[in-house]
Amino acid sequence: MSCSCFGASKFRRRRSSAHHEIEGNLLGNIKRFSYNELSSATDNFHPSNKLGRGGFGTVHKGTLKHGIEVAVKKLSAQSKQGLREFMTEIDTISNVRHPNLIELVGCCVEESDRILVYEYAENNSLDRALLGSKCSNIKLDWEKRSAICLGTARGLTFLHEELVPHIVHRDIKASNILLDKDLNPKIGDFGLAKLFPDDITHISTRIAGTTGYLAPEYALGGQLTMKADVYSFGVLVLEIISGRSSARANWGGMEKFLLEWAWQLYEERRLLELVDPEMEGFPEEEVIRYMKVAFFCTQAAANRRPLMSQVVEMLSRNIRLNEKELTAPGLLTDSGASTSKKESVSESTTYQMSSVPVTITQVTPR
Repeated sequence: MSCSCFGASKFRRRRSSAHHEIEGNLLGNIKRFSYNELSSATDNFHPSNKLGRGGFGTVHKGTLKHGIEVAVKKLSAQSKQGLREFMTEIDTISNVRHPNLIELVGCCVEESDRILVYEYAENNSLDRALLGSKCSNIKLDWEKRSAICLGTARGLTFLHEELVPHIVHRDIKASNILLDKDLNPKIGDFGLAKLFPDDITHISTRIAGTTGYLAPEYALGGQLTMKADVYSFGVLVLEIISGRSSARANWGGMEKFLLEWAWQLYEERRLLELVDPEMEGFPEEEVIRYMKVAFFCTQAAANRRPLMSQVVEMLSRNIRLNEKELTAPGLLTDSGASTSKKESVSESTTYQMSSVPVTITQVTPR
């Protein structure tokens, strides 16, 4: 018997038939869960079942009837949209299907509660596998790391270029890349950003001194395009290769963020020093090519960054990269200013975009 995600109290049962009809239409094809059903599945959202917490809420592992495991995200803030608009967006997200996107399987909306139910990723997040305890049983060799990079790129390509209407994720980071039992990457939280006010996520908090994943033109000027996701993906690739966090500012024995340190190593022709010492027996030329692709993704001017479909091409084929077009990446200084050559720019200044045409690759096998 299916459960209405609007509950079953006497008060709710007395609602008009017209209201029930509206609710049914709003929910579309989404699986409907009651709050009690999800509370039971997660042992009343017990801390022992907590999988993590992100900008949109807390996630718990749940086990439904028949033993089906799910990830239950209890949203932590009210949507900026009304019920009808909220459910329309959720219905849209639930119909998005791709091997590298986490699947939304259901929802619950009762009173002020907004809960989303996703497929369960057995190996949790890339953040935990990559940057968590070294006691983890997950060993990420180059084959696995490169597959995670490529799978994530394919998922973003689908969101940006194949899905209609297109989705800009806005929050690409290691904790939003989930890993299934075979360590296949699945992007989570896509499509949620526009449901909520910007100030409930990390995106617009303007954290001084944190390069993180934010493209400078977005962090400073609010210019949101697909190229902001591309920038974040480039930083993610450097994290995957190095096994280091982009949020810390002490790499290379200096007060440098990961991207800044990586660029210095590139200029000094010492890129291999960035590679995670835990990763052994890797193909040096291929790893260096991935890092150079990351630099193309993090160019200071958004229109110098490739499309995600171009990124997939550069990662999946042994092609010659046109490094003459490569310039310093866009960085945020510890004062919150944007710089590619250490110029000082005030936080209130709109980040200026270059109009230089881009030729990123020569699609010719080596």
